[in-house]
Amino acid sequence: MMNMENEHRSESPRVSRWAGVLTAFVLFVSGIGVGYLFTDPGPVDDSDEAPQSIDTTFEGAATTTTTAPRTVNTDPLLDSTTGEPIADVVEAVLPSVVQIEVGGLTQRGVGTGVIFEESGLIMTAAHVVDGASEVTVRLSDGNKYAGTVLGSNVENDIAVIEIDAEGLTAAPLSLEDKPRPGTLAIAVGSPWGLDSTVTSGIVSAVDRAITSQQGVPRVMLQTDASINPGNSGGPLVDREGRVIGINVSIFSTSGANDGVGFAVPIDRAFRVANAIVDGRPFESGFLGVRLENRDDLTAGAVITEVTVGSAAERVGLEVGDVVLEVNGVPIADFIDLAAQVRGYEPGDVIELVLEREDGLETITVELGSRPVETQEG
Repeated sequence: MMNMENEHRSESPRVSRWAGVLTAFVLFVSGIGVGYLFTDPGPVDDSDEAPQSIDTTFEGAATTTTTAPRTVNTDPLLDSTTGEPIADVVEAVLPSVVQIEVGGLTQRGVGTGVIFEESGLIMTAAHVVDGASEVTVRLSDGNKYAGTVLGSNVENDIAVIEIDAEGLTAAPLSLEDKPRPGTLAIAVGSPWGLDSTVTSGIVSAVDRAITSQQGVPRVMLQTDASINPGNSGGPLVDREGRVIGINVSIFSTSGANDGVGFAVPIDRAFRVANAIVDGRPFESGFLGVRLENRDDLTAGAVITEVTVGSAAERVGLEVGDVVLEVNGVPIADFIDLAAQVRGYEPGDVIELVLEREDGLETITVELGSRPVETQEG
């Protein structure tokens, strides 16, 4: 029998250094034949000098071959009315993206943030501020401001910074529309301290269950847009210029970008940020069950225990029930279920599809609060 929270740790806290040598605390994911590094991509330590230029001149004469010109099709596949959709999005969102500098003159970490309220509220990753109370925030126009860290939530890797500035531009947040796999994804940030850097790709997966460094499963957006040290805390943006996620981690064989990055979905990031601004802890929803995977390796999470007085008991969940879906999202295993439930707050209503001896059944559950004395899911 396994507890919903006792999952494998798979992130590492910090990546730094220029010159191609990444210093990172990493954890190898076991059982898949080869070790992969799963680590947060920043902030980057830019206290060292930039790498020297490399002479790439080649000796020897070039050989020129003359061939007949080929006839090729140069007609665009799409009749774009905007000309450069990614460039248009970046032009609109850049004023909302900031560079965050943490530390002193000799040792300085750099990350990214996004303005989500014109009053001066900035969302970033918790590991960017890393316990700091004061940071320096540089806007896209180059002006710097002293920033106060209002708080952070390590479990969800979200923090909020406040600056006293006027005329700020807040980025729009995609709180209602969930992205689909294949959706255009644009990352803006400061990889290696290079502010206002733009990379693009797609949303590779949604509802990806990833276990945090603290051993807590959480649902993430996956993207192949290049994310590197210093991108942490920056926005992942859709083709309409709306923030769909906050970039926080990468899965890598080298410690740098391998095209597998992860972002906290913006709806959960915004909930966490709201709690921080309100001065209250963010509390995840509590279903009140213990789970294990099915013996026959088919999808679903088997309930092995129901907590007395929990939301699960109130709606009649039973030992032996197999959870197949949460709000329409398929559940592959107990980690999936734990990650889905933790994306909601107490009082949220979710719909479970269960497999029972007499067939499938749909049950609606209002999530409760987690008892202090228990670590159940």
